[in-house]
Amino acid sequence: MDNRYTLYSMEASGNCYKVRLLLHLLRLPFRLIETDPRQGATRTPDFLALNPNGRTPLLVLPDGRRLSESNAMLIHLAEGTAYLPADAYDRAVCYQWLFFEQYEHEPTIAVARSWMSVYPEKIGKATAEQLADWQTRGHRALAVMETRLATHDWFAGGAFSIADIALYSYTHVADEGGFDLTPYPGIRGWLGRVASHPGHVPLTWRPVE
Repeated sequence: MDNRYTLYSMEASGNCYKVRLLLHLLRLPFRLIETDPRQGATRTPDFLALNPNGRTPLLVLPDGRRLSESNAMLIHLAEGTAYLPADAYDRAVCYQWLFFEQYEHEPTIAVARSWMSVYPEKIGKATAEQLADWQTRGHRALAVMETRLATHDWFAGGAFSIADIALYSYTHVADEGGFDLTPYPGIRGWLGRVASHPGHVPLTWRPVE
């Protein structure tokens, strides 16, 4: 029986990267199947049979069960590890930042990056109002993060956790969406701490098959 996880993943996606990073940090065996929506790979009958929502990432557990939604994968994989706080309140704070990442951070910073760098052919179709809105709301999210990092090294529980992994995934490439991080010294220091964490791998890293 193959004991590896299988991750359907798009290399450029921060949501996919966060799952790849945690799998690597936990030293869990896994294989990657590059599934690029730009090539229609997430709309094929075979992929839709696995994930009717037609999105990556998609994680298939060694026993065949499947999970979609990147932060649900982080929570599942981190259970019982140092990457998910054991204290109930600290764990709730961790979840708080996971929700923040998906509702406030990803829809602005990740979307701007997607339009400007991942799907550059789209940028001409974005209105000036859309571009300005992404910048305004993205900087608002960055300011919230900066406030937290002014008094904390990490986002939850006093240690590196899946909250940091989730927020790092798109923050460290925010410049590709037109966001200048110069005004955010707390964020820049935190990005350095994450990048120097033992086991860190870059967005473009792939496991050896």
